[in-house]
Amino acid sequence: MPDVLYDKRADQHLAIFTLNRPDRLNAIGGRLMAEMTECLDDFTSDPAMRVGVVTGAGRAFCAGADMREGAERDAALTALAKRRDSGEIAPEAYETETAALAPSAPVRFDLFSRNPKPFIAAVNGLAVGGGMHFVMDCDIRIASSEAYLGLPEPKRGIAASYGSQYLGRMIAPGEAMFYLLTAERIPIDEAHRLGLVHEVLAPDMLMDRAVEIAGLIAENAPSAVRASKAMALFQRRHEEDALREYSAPLTAEVAASGDVAEGRRAFVEKRPPRWSGS
Repeated sequence: MPDVLYDKRADQHLAIFTLNRPDRLNAIGGRLMAEMTECLDDFTSDPAMRVGVVTGAGRAFCAGADMREGAERDAALTALAKRRDSGEIAPEAYETETAALAPSAPVRFDLFSRNPKPFIAAVNGLAVGGGMHFVMDCDIRIASSEAYLGLPEPKRGIAASYGSQYLGRMIAPGEAMFYLLTAERIPIDEAHRLGLVHEVLAPDMLMDRAVEIAGLIAENAPSAVRASKAMALFQRRHEEDALREYSAPLTAEVAASGDVAEGRRAFVEKRPPRWSGS
């Protein structure tokens, strides 16, 4: 079964992208990023497609990084390093086996904002970590009354890099700092109050409303819509290089710490993490 369902509706000039790993709460892992990239390439090149809608299968929008998959990869890499250090496998074999453990595609959270066509996030359930990053990256956000948002990365020993860069532009800086540093969840009514989501709807009305909004956009001149989106995002796009340059070493420093692996292990083992601070 594909990790992303891609439903093109040419008569409505829209496509629905459904994150489809419901047994993992649509966590980012498996082939999800690779398949999303493939679907987006087709969507972008098809002139009949004018609007994209992103949602999740089952009870979640997206639970962020697949922590279980990450913990399994950490354990496999540690075992490989021990085999290399003991001389059981040659360095060349170590490199080959390490490469085979790499994700199917790099994780990116600017897939939707960088696309020239508009995207609507239909947040059907929890959207945390990378899932909230996907939501933030869409142009319009509507949500089910059963959804909630959050950036829990610091609870897992990870820096909320995308959220740290953009949340303070979307809501009041003090509100953004509270949720970035406490890593507390954001109830959906609070997200609406803060302006993170445009509308909150009953669950059974969510997708109909997303398609309705997509239809309102699709009725407009495609070139005018693309230009309006590009101009609205002009400042953000031109500041992104500086943001990435500043953020990259900070994110890398956190990623290289032992706390990342500890955060994953603690999550999988359902226990409080024991931070080393290094």
